[in-house]
Amino acid sequence: MTSGQLGLAPDGTCPEGVKAQSEQCFANIDAILNEAGAGRSDVIRIAAFVTRREDFATYMAVRDAWLAQVDTKPASTLIIVTGFTRAEFLVEVEVTAVAPV
Repeated sequence: MTSGQLGLAPDGTCPEGVKAQSEQCFANIDAILNEAGAGRSDVIRIAAFVTRREDFATYMAVRDAWLAQVDTKPASTLIIVTGFTRAEFLVEVEVTAVAPV
């Protein structure tokens, strides 16, 4: 399981907008999965948190594109939260994956 990933790039910058932040969250998750010898198809659950209801569709489009090549889609939950530790954070994503055999 990854800890929640915010839209922070490796250099510590945070892009503007929920689309760019969501893409960065999933890029961070790709790096974590890769380091563990796993991939997107090993993900069994996604939990995401956004700060605005109007960002649901944008986040889901990024998530769906990230999962486009995955045959068996993971369970997925999306929750509205009041905020994160910094006001510029708009989305957080965590995943649970099974170790590849």
